[in-house]
Amino acid sequence: MARNRALPFILPARLDERARSLQLRRYRIKPSNIAKVYEADGFVLYIPTKKSFFKLPKEMVPSRELEHRIKKIHNYIEEYRVLLDVERRAEMDAQIREIRSVSGRERELYGRAVLGLRGRSMGMKFDLFIVRFSRDELIDTQIGSGDIVLISRGEPLKSDLTATAMAVAKNYVEVAFSQKPPPWIKGEGIRIDLYVNDVTFKRMESNLEKMRHIKAPFGSVRDIVLGLKTPSKPHGEGIEILDRELNADQVEAVKLAAGRNEIVLIHGPPGTGKTTTVTEVIVEAVRRGEMVLASADSNVAVDNMLRKLAEREGLDLVRIGHPARVGEGLERYTLFSRMEADPQSLKIKELAERIRERIEARDRHSKPTPSRLRGMSKERIRTLAARGRSFRGVDIATIRSMAQWIAEDEKLQTLFEKIRGIEESMVLRIVSDADVVLSTNAMVGSEALEEIDFDIAVIDEASQQMEPSTLLPLMRAPRAVLAGDHRQLPPTVVSGLDILKHSLFERLMSMDGVPSKMLGVQYRMNETIMEFPNTLMYEGLLEADRSCADRMLELKGVPDSPFYRKLLDPKKPVVFADTSEIDADESLQPRSTSFENGAEAELVVQTVESLTECGVPADEIGVITPYLSQVKLIRRMLEKRGVECEVKSVDGFQGREKEVVVISFVRSNLAKEIGFVKDRRRLNVAMTRAKSKLVLIGDSSTLGANEPFDRLFEWLKKHKSAAILKVAYQ
Repeated sequence: MARNRALPFILPARLDERARSLQLRRYRIKPSNIAKVYEADGFVLYIPTKKSFFKLPKEMVPSRELEHRIKKIHNYIEEYRVLLDVERRAEMDAQIREIRSVSGRERELYGRAVLGLRGRSMGMKFDLFIVRFSRDELIDTQIGSGDIVLISRGEPLKSDLTATAMAVAKNYVEVAFSQKPPPWIKGEGIRIDLYVNDVTFKRMESNLEKMRHIKAPFGSVRDIVLGLKTPSKPHGEGIEILDRELNADQVEAVKLAAGRNEIVLIHGPPGTGKTTTVTEVIVEAVRRGEMVLASADSNVAVDNMLRKLAEREGLDLVRIGHPARVGEGLERYTLFSRMEADPQSLKIKELAERIRERIEARDRHSKPTPSRLRGMSKERIRTLAARGRSFRGVDIATIRSMAQWIAEDEKLQTLFEKIRGIEESMVLRIVSDADVVLSTNAMVGSEALEEIDFDIAVIDEASQQMEPSTLLPLMRAPRAVLAGDHRQLPPTVVSGLDILKHSLFERLMSMDGVPSKMLGVQYRMNETIMEFPNTLMYEGLLEADRSCADRMLELKGVPDSPFYRKLLDPKKPVVFADTSEIDADESLQPRSTSFENGAEAELVVQTVESLTECGVPADEIGVITPYLSQVKLIRRMLEKRGVECEVKSVDGFQGREKEVVVISFVRSNLAKEIGFVKDRRRLNVAMTRAKSKLVLIGDSSTLGANEPFDRLFEWLKKHKSAAILKVAYQ
């Protein structure tokens, strides 16, 4: 027997609450004897109070290692459950608070609502009801494909009608309803609001709970994430790479991913072909007979992988997710589409027709409503009908009619069960037979993948995801490849909790022993555009491929203005237009927290106009600015002048590229404050979107007083292919 003093002890987690209580009573252990309880790794760990004394068998006393493991796993899960709840509440409160406190017109200005719409039915797609909401006025919104939206007429928060945005165009928003929408959506004055959906949070919490007792081989990945296990030593497989155009770094990354390591990281700085490398990792895994789960946090990133994989022959690809959230032209890969094309779908259609007939037959009889039932159960109704008796004022005919309704309804439920069974078997077969299943992280937790395990999970955008989001696909395979760049934008966190702003990818990159490979050759930028971000963020390790190193802007004319001639000089790939000598102060509109700068906006518009006049296509020009109010201001000004050009925030441009990028930094004040503009990751993303020309617009006296802009101006002054151009009154 163990020594007669209070020691931590364990019981199997498989025991239910009653069985555990019996065990505790057997050893005369009261609830008051327990200070704390932990649960993980197949056990429940009890920590007795200091004054407790009882004798326990040796097998109930855990080793120090097991005790540490249980506490570590339990505490990690409980901490993130709390953090997720805080973030969920923050997201929901932010949307609801804004809808309640801000006028519809203001919310539309922020891009989170669209007013004055009229709905029109567009028929059905799969089992969804499609409605197009349109108006004559231009629609300029943050709402995008896949977003959950609230549909209302009058007070938004009095409506409970939600849908999924499918497409957003200049004059309409197309949405998908899972159930037939009410007739009022075809009226005037319809409003659409960007809304929230906590399904993703519920799936992340459920996944955390599954981590608690996850079995081998999936437990090894969890243990590495929690620092309970040392990763295997890195080694690459001697495989033949199919894509002959991959560079040496990309080949090494693919080979490393093909090894037997539990976790491999691919660090892909801007323009280094990260998605191309990820695609090859997936293709090589399929060649080895492995079933691959390919995921990312956003639908756009998942669709990018799907497009690249669709170019490769012989792959069986299945895209999980709401059809409204899948990119145009990719619908044939969706699970919905695959199910419709399956021979078993004919059986479902036959059953659906029988259901319609049964509904008609059932509805000829009296429905057993509460006013008719008067306390009768189904069995009581059947008995009374068989005996031909009335009950509490309900006549015999009504009772017999209700009995018929119940009988027909039970037949209906049997048909529904058959359909569900066929659908479940179809989903299991289609998904199990696939080479690659593609899904957002959130949809990995959906019913469609509930019973499916994979050989390897390949996760893109891993540096832009909250840690619990990455864990959803990570817990579905014994091996994982994470691709991302922790030196670009971090996860978006509404609550402001710092711990959620650090991705699992970033944490693993700093962990000893986790195999990683940085892609060092970029194929996007002129080497001058690359140079400062390379020095600032990548220790100068990036190289520009010969195909882009000397990329130069092609102008089919010369700007009339001497100023714009210098600003757009192709021989100067990077030019900073300095507004410090003109009146170009920032401003803050009433009730707004987003800054704008009219003088900079005018410079942006004139720069874009000069570029288009010199033959640069408008769709090859991108305007980036950190503040939403400045985005709106520039868009309105360009629209008035008839110029179509993409204007977005820094977040909106991550993963994108343009031939020319114009950046408006906005901040200009005597206090030299620049707020979140000083975030070097944002500067990195903004500067690395341009291929051949980067135009920076801002106040050097305000920006230059802050890091990293002080370093930027030093670089601009020294580099022969860059320039600072003072803006003067013209």
